[in-house]
Amino acid sequence: MTQTLEALTRRDETLTSIRGIVHTMKTISAINAVPYEHAARSIEAYHRTVRSGLAAFVARTGPIALPQAEPAESIVVVFGSDHGLCGNYNELLAEKVRAEAAPTTAATSGIRILCVGAQMNDALAGQGLSPESVFLPPASADGIGRLAGSIVTRLDDIGRGEPHHRKVTLAFTRRAGRGQHEPVLMPLLPLGQAFLAGLADRPWKSRSLPDYSMPPSELFAALLRSHIFASVFRASAEAMVTENAARLALMQQAEQSVDDRLDEVKGQLRSVRQDDITTELLDVIIGFEALRNKPRRA
Repeated sequence: MTQTLEALTRRDETLTSIRGIVHTMKTISAINAVPYEHAARSIEAYHRTVRSGLAAFVARTGPIALPQAEPAESIVVVFGSDHGLCGNYNELLAEKVRAEAAPTTAATSGIRILCVGAQMNDALAGQGLSPESVFLPPASADGIGRLAGSIVTRLDDIGRGEPHHRKVTLAFTRRAGRGQHEPVLMPLLPLGQAFLAGLADRPWKSRSLPDYSMPPSELFAALLRSHIFASVFRASAEAMVTENAARLALMQQAEQSVDDRLDEVKGQLRSVRQDDITTELLDVIIGFEALRNKPRRA
């Protein structure tokens, strides 16, 4: 159905406004991802320092002996988004948590979930999972430390100050190759044998032997808490980077779709304008010919 010039003009103006909004969202996503990426790199440097402290502790005291009993509780910390416009970012992670962390109804009833983001809370509810706590995602890179501290405090409350009495898994989305992202579940507690073996096998690269003055139990607890904090911080920063990357990719697709639609509408607009101009010219020519061929009075 042929549309009028006024209708096409209104549609062109609407699509132009939508394109401006989409372009703004794309720019904001690209800008927001940079501070979170810097925060992820910074916490990795801090985490290396913490691991060096654990290696020094092992070099001074010997291998760390952990309880052999199975942890009494299983906790999954899921990092999602609080806003939309990022595609199936939350749904993919919720499906992976449901498939790997709680594959059966019995497992679902025995798992405790801490969730970051209202959108992720809805996605988990869609999978039949009910988080017991929902945290607000950081509004900026400065808020990652606040979120990580709140989660670590909550984990301490659940474990009653004993880190080995609970199994903790971090679920977040990380970057993959070629601009893609993938959901991942990373075990945090109890410390894995590979992690402990890596500390024991790590050579001490100094002529001075490590030493400390604190009681060994207190020092190990402080180092372990720093390790947990750095791991939670890193997962939160990585989740924020991939969330903004997912939103950026979606906005790029939306911008391309709007551009294609704009080109189509502008083509129709040019065609209608040309038809109107042609009609007006024909009216002028027909009127001129009618006046010229009109017989004159004697």
